[in-house]
Amino acid sequence: MIRYEKDTQNIVTLTLDMDGSPYNIISHEIGRTFVPVLEHLKAEKAKGLLRGVIITSAKKNFVHGGDLDFFYNCTDAAAIFDTSQKLSQFFRQLESPGAPVVAAINGTALGPGFGLALACHHRIAIDKSDIKLGLPDTSLGLMPRGGEIIRLMWLLGIEKAYHVACDGHYYNPKEALVAGVIDELAEDERDLLAKSRAWILNNQNYCRPWDTEGEQIPDGSVRDAKTGRTIRRLTAEQYKRTRHIFPCYEAILSTLVEGSRVDFDTACLIQSRYFVNVCLSREAKNMIKTFWFDYNAIRYGASRPKGYGKFRPRKVGVIGAGLMGSGIVYACARAGLNVVLKDISRSVAEKGKLYTAEKMQRLVDNKEITEKERHDTLARILATEKMDEFDSCDIIIEAVFENQQLKSKVIKEAEGYLDQYCIIASNTSSIPITKLGKTTNRPANFAGMRFFRPVEDEPLVEIVKGEATSDETIARAFDFIKLIKKIPIVVKDSWGFFSGRVRNTYILEGISMLQEGFPPALIENLGIQSGMRYGPLAWADDQSLDLISEYERQAAELYGPKYVRHPAVATLDMMINDGRNGRDVRAGFYDYDREGNRKLWNGLNANMKTPQYNANEVTERLLFVQVLESLWCLHEGVIKSIAEGNFGSVQGWGFPSVRGGVFQYVNDYGLAAFVEKCAVYEKLHGQRFRVPKFLKKMVENGEVF
Repeated sequence: MIRYEKDTQNIVTLTLDMDGSPYNIISHEIGRTFVPVLEHLKAEKAKGLLRGVIITSAKKNFVHGGDLDFFYNCTDAAAIFDTSQKLSQFFRQLESPGAPVVAAINGTALGPGFGLALACHHRIAIDKSDIKLGLPDTSLGLMPRGGEIIRLMWLLGIEKAYHVACDGHYYNPKEALVAGVIDELAEDERDLLAKSRAWILNNQNYCRPWDTEGEQIPDGSVRDAKTGRTIRRLTAEQYKRTRHIFPCYEAILSTLVEGSRVDFDTACLIQSRYFVNVCLSREAKNMIKTFWFDYNAIRYGASRPKGYGKFRPRKVGVIGAGLMGSGIVYACARAGLNVVLKDISRSVAEKGKLYTAEKMQRLVDNKEITEKERHDTLARILATEKMDEFDSCDIIIEAVFENQQLKSKVIKEAEGYLDQYCIIASNTSSIPITKLGKTTNRPANFAGMRFFRPVEDEPLVEIVKGEATSDETIARAFDFIKLIKKIPIVVKDSWGFFSGRVRNTYILEGISMLQEGFPPALIENLGIQSGMRYGPLAWADDQSLDLISEYERQAAELYGPKYVRHPAVATLDMMINDGRNGRDVRAGFYDYDREGNRKLWNGLNANMKTPQYNANEVTERLLFVQVLESLWCLHEGVIKSIAEGNFGSVQGWGFPSVRGGVFQYVNDYGLAAFVEKCAVYEKLHGQRFRVPKFLKKMVENGEVF
């Protein structure tokens, strides 16, 4: 696992090469492997035979993190504390052999792997934009565990350390250099090792700042008045961002505050104690389940039809240069694909290309990519008004205005220029794919691809399978979505698909509460405090009340006599009839000024008496309706897997990530308790809180999702 080489200058190079794995991974037993190596290094130093150490990798990555299986399943606080302390002590020993240690970073280093680099005296990385460095622990509800927060504090100061530890940002080498988390850049591996040796030879007496008498934390500790004010500001910003529902963020700030008052080793002990509390939290368990296990189940193709070879498209056509079409073009071009962007005129199509140009320029300005990378990406995009440019495309994506006649028209026009193998996809949010597919001569090659706005930031794509869509088309669509670095979930062609259908229940429940007399500000604030991205009324305006009403119309059409009209439809119809259709017309549940800023419409519940309420019950109602609709989606085959439901709910419409998604929410709540509480709400509020029979059977059998 560790290759040991010493050169004629008594500089040792340790090359990490984990057996049986394409990656180097730091497990909670890593110290055991390193112990004899570190002991040998200290002995060499004592004999005067060691001038320095270089740590590098034989893999494409430097070092990744690991141990998520252990931390997800472990409920023993002492065991978690012990693993954290072992990692912390290993890093401490690594920086203390009595000789300078350099991290020669030739690939991605994340989590504890980045912690390993921080434990080295000096960090040099090859200047390649695909190398990622950072601490993504908070994206899994966790926090760093090996003293990384304390090292960052001593290197950068409390505020910068807080942001590096909390933001979960993946730095490329240039960004990392600007942020101060690495010290140098190298051109290639030869330059990397040469610079590492040069630094060692020029810094024989180097000592870490926390081990140097008289050194202080940059910008001071919390004992300083200025830093105290910074802590208060960070606390306020944290509440605005997280509403105190993410234990990991509070634990990181507390670690910095308390760690700044004590010596380095005691501070690392404090970090380990906070890590235990975070790791044992329900929030961390939920997030690990969804963002690691469920995410990887999807990514590795659990829902991809089997038996079809990997699809490798080279050229993609996009119809429509609006925000969605332009975003899809950007994603495709960045993934290295050639793209034809077609609109009604070349000038309109060029505006869509400009979208990518502006995005790429910002990346150049931020030193995330080079000017050459920007130029090469733009060169892959052809803006045109001609359909015949689609003749060699492997896939065509329609992204025009949400109108069935228009979509059918452009799909039919494009079809005449495509070969028999080309996939055709529609980026629709509400029009049935089966209906659109009937307008083509190749319904088996036709599928839905629902991207989310803004495309460049939202990772999820719903692949919608129409009645005639072939499994091979779904498999190829799945491969394409992965190629452009998105996460695909496969859904059945049903009203609202998955995300639109379930999100509608959240919006309608908020409107129902409004009818019951709840103040709109209360509804909005409790929605956000539950962990949702937006309040239900704000989201209604953003989606447009027409679309929400259209989903209900489709549901009524599908279920026929079994359809039960939602009580919120009366208010919805009234608002639409009064011309208050949402943000697009600057009038909905909110009023809008010319800049788009909004405030709640003062015509809402102006003369109604607020009913007695329990804040927890209001929050539960807003979440329960989403969970129940998701359960019905599972029952009806709209989604096929628990993983897709969990991950899709968080990424598709913003179900609270600390809950782990809609099905993990039921696990966390307890299936029996959830069924019992639904019965209470059904009696009070009606059929929308009815539980599917299969959930009751799961309770009887003692099953969980």
